[in-house]
Amino acid sequence: MTDPAQVFMDLVRYETRLYNALGERLRAEHGVTMGQFEFLRIIDGREGCRVNDLAEEAAITVGATSKGVDRLEALGWVVRRPHPANRRSSLLELTPEGRERLAAATPTFEDGLRSWLTGPLTAGSLEGFAATLALLRGTLQDASAGTPAG
Repeated sequence: MTDPAQVFMDLVRYETRLYNALGERLRAEHGVTMGQFEFLRIIDGREGCRVNDLAEEAAITVGATSKGVDRLEALGWVVRRPHPANRRSSLLELTPEGRERLAAATPTFEDGLRSWLTGPLTAGSLEGFAATLALLRGTLQDASAGTPAG
């Protein structure tokens, strides 16, 4: 019988090691942390992205997200624009430098995924793994579980 506690530990340790391995390459080759890369990808992929949207997607606090966006702004990779319908909110947008940084780092990220994720799995195994992870993630999201406050 499969031990759920061991499955949990394997999943968490795999995610941690994969995140770190990808992050090490991104930092060495592009001067981008994994967290910065994630933020750039999310902002780029979501029209009208707000700090709250970014926090929800990354499953971290709004405060931590705002600080991360502040750092991206200081680097010149992101700008905050006034929200046309809500004066208390702003929209996040990549600058040309942010777009260039993301475009340069994306092939490195994808190559790392090929090495550490798709390389060890067959196409069918990856498809099943992806479906299982999507199901598990959706279960937690639907229950609003694991979402930090603030």
